[in-house]
Amino acid sequence: MLEGVNVALGITGSIAAVKTVELAHELRRQGADVRGVMSDSARGIVHPWAVEFATENEVVTEITGSVEHVELCGNDGWADVFLVAPATANTVGKIASAIDDTTVTTCATTALGAGTPMVVAPAMHEPMYDHPGVLEAIETVEEWGVEFVDPRVEEGKAKIASEEAIVCDVARTAGDRSLEGAHVVVTSGATSESIDPVRVLTNRSSGTMGRAVAKACYVRGADVTLVQDGPDVPYATVREVESAREMLAATSAACEDADALVSAAAISDYTVAESDEKIRSGQELTLALEPTPKLIDEIRSQDPDLPIVGFKAETSGDETAMIEQARKTLERAELAFVVANDASVMGAERTSALLVHANDAARYEGTKAGLGGEIADSIATILESEMTAD
Repeated sequence: MLEGVNVALGITGSIAAVKTVELAHELRRQGADVRGVMSDSARGIVHPWAVEFATENEVVTEITGSVEHVELCGNDGWADVFLVAPATANTVGKIASAIDDTTVTTCATTALGAGTPMVVAPAMHEPMYDHPGVLEAIETVEEWGVEFVDPRVEEGKAKIASEEAIVCDVARTAGDRSLEGAHVVVTSGATSESIDPVRVLTNRSSGTMGRAVAKACYVRGADVTLVQDGPDVPYATVREVESAREMLAATSAACEDADALVSAAAISDYTVAESDEKIRSGQELTLALEPTPKLIDEIRSQDPDLPIVGFKAETSGDETAMIEQARKTLERAELAFVVANDASVMGAERTSALLVHANDAARYEGTKAGLGGEIADSIATILESEMTAD
């Protein structure tokens, strides 16, 4: 996600500074090269040696004759993005007022003057975060193009955002934003059809692939709606659903202003009339299954021009057969392309898939995160072609 990106990590005197060692590790896991910049207050909470160990680079703890702030964040500086995490109320106010009396605020002033992209992750007690001056400072700095990663307000504290949220926003800020301004809807995971109040019909899909697509689209600048039976995520607006009927209704509503739909969910093909009471065990039981509507067909009927990416899971293991089945779906619903894979990859982090277009098919092998990126890039190409044609 951050391959080849240089991140200058500014650390200030919030107790959340204890989390920056793991944040630095996560930035590097995603491919970034990281260099730390610490204020005096931050050094009282976490030792510079810990940050040096996490980044494998020397840490800037003072501005010397080497003008470290310019070397890192100035014109043609080392950093592709300056991340301040955590940022105290004091630091946010100083950035908004161009006060540069710490290593971090000096780097921030330099970055803003040089046009170096900035991401700020505030962390403080909730009353401080709600202070009119702090809110005004955040608004001011946002107007300058700085990206703020909203804190998690819990237990009277505006806690620093999750590592995933911060890394996603750093990647979004440092990237090319090929989907800037686009609204992409993604369906993800399994649906469940109620048999009775305690039992459901479902499948083995984990939602990993759909969430990977949603994250990749967000990183490329899109506004993402994720329709799933799953947790909230920092990179999308989640519409939580359970059944195939609920997924269809939520997706239909989300697609009213969408620029593309990625139908990655393993939606139940059949439903059943639900019993109002728990069915007693120990008896023979026959369930009458009824087919559910095909989501991509319903959305295609609703919007004949919407680019839709479909997914097709097969169990045969025969590549030719997978392509044939994918093309049938492609033609039936007039899809942009279909991602065909073997059902055995459900729940796994890695996958093997075929991206099937009308006249060709490309093979992909690797992580689902990588495949999500390939799909997002293809969507960007499709939307760009549509804009050129218009």
